[in-house]
Amino acid sequence: MMKFTDIFSLAFRTIRGNRLRTGLTVAIIAFGIMALVGIITAIEAMNQKFNESFSSMGASGFTLRYKERNIRFGGGNQGNDMKLSQKGKKKARTSNLDKKITRDQAELFVSSFDFPAIKSISLFGGRNSIVSYETRKTSPNVMVQGGDENFLALNGFSLETGRNLNRTDVTSGRNVCMLGYDVANKLFKQGYRSAVGKVVRINSIPYRVLGVLESKGSSFGFSRDNMIITSYNNVYRNFGSASSFNIAIQASQIQWVPAAMGEAESLFRSVRRLHTTEENNFVIDRSDSIAEKAMNSLGFLTISATVIGLITLIGAAIGLMNIMLVSVSERTREVGLIKAIGGKRKMVSRQFLLEAIIISVLGALFGILLGVGVGNLFALVLGTGFVIPWNWVFYGIFICTLVGLLAGLYPARKAGKLNPIEALRYE
Repeated sequence: MMKFTDIFSLAFRTIRGNRLRTGLTVAIIAFGIMALVGIITAIEAMNQKFNESFSSMGASGFTLRYKERNIRFGGGNQGNDMKLSQKGKKKARTSNLDKKITRDQAELFVSSFDFPAIKSISLFGGRNSIVSYETRKTSPNVMVQGGDENFLALNGFSLETGRNLNRTDVTSGRNVCMLGYDVANKLFKQGYRSAVGKVVRINSIPYRVLGVLESKGSSFGFSRDNMIITSYNNVYRNFGSASSFNIAIQASQIQWVPAAMGEAESLFRSVRRLHTTEENNFVIDRSDSIAEKAMNSLGFLTISATVIGLITLIGAAIGLMNIMLVSVSERTREVGLIKAIGGKRKMVSRQFLLEAIIISVLGALFGILLGVGVGNLFALVLGTGFVIPWNWVFYGIFICTLVGLLAGLYPARKAGKLNPIEALRYE
């Protein structure tokens, strides 16, 4: 009785002896696996890029902000709604203003929130300011934003030159600022680096320039470089207090974000003096909502790639079965000879089955190598590290082994059932 190693050796020699046929079949399987593993590798690289990009922009962050609610009067009686008294309107406006986040509320929250996280308070100062230096001035479309020493880090800004706000700048509310890249280049002919230490005027109010921000480009048609950043106390004093304060929080680790959001909501409800039965009159926005949508889109791509790969492999399985059936017909006399010298039916079946599995696994190995290579070309373009989707490497080998097993099962059984005498007389 032949050992398994002998059967395997015989099957491998037969495959090596039919190189053209084997090469074509391996190529069909390899391209199917390459498409699957290549797309999965590219998606892994994109996931890595998203994680890197959004972690720098606050993927582990969220914001507490005010949201004005529509106040409806009357229980559906439109006539009464239209006849609101001036006293009622005034009361509604007062109630509405009470819902805005005040400076005291924001500072109380930040000082009381003990969760391991970075916290920042900000206040919007408007979009129509004019900034001037000597004889030059900007259009009346510069955005003024108030923040603190953590504002840059939590909003994805970096300094090109100069320094950030410090705690003294924030608490004193003194007239110091950081210029957006476009503003600095427009006001200073010698270049943005010469802006540091100079005094510019924002709506005729003098401000000392602490630094210049790196260029952020445009987003949805709005330039993020056409802006000024100063302290929230300064904005509160010089640009009015009509806007609501915002609070940005960045947890130390991404997995802690849900817990941090829960604790922040509970604490801020207490700060806002809300009863248990009252709804929140503020909104908690998670910073990585865009990233989550992108990840979901990539999830659909993974499903699509899997379906495409499996369809290709089904085609490869049909091709492999056809080739193995042809091989059985061509080697009928060989099978008859093996049986005539004492070869068992199971041994013949195992040889043909092993041939199909070896061809499939060879296709899987070549396909995985090509797929990882092609996928990492995309990773190279994105500037991420080398990616190997190990789970799909093992899935690929398993799927191709299964394909070889299923494709070779019928030809192997057909070869095993051949009558040795008729097989020897086969022309």
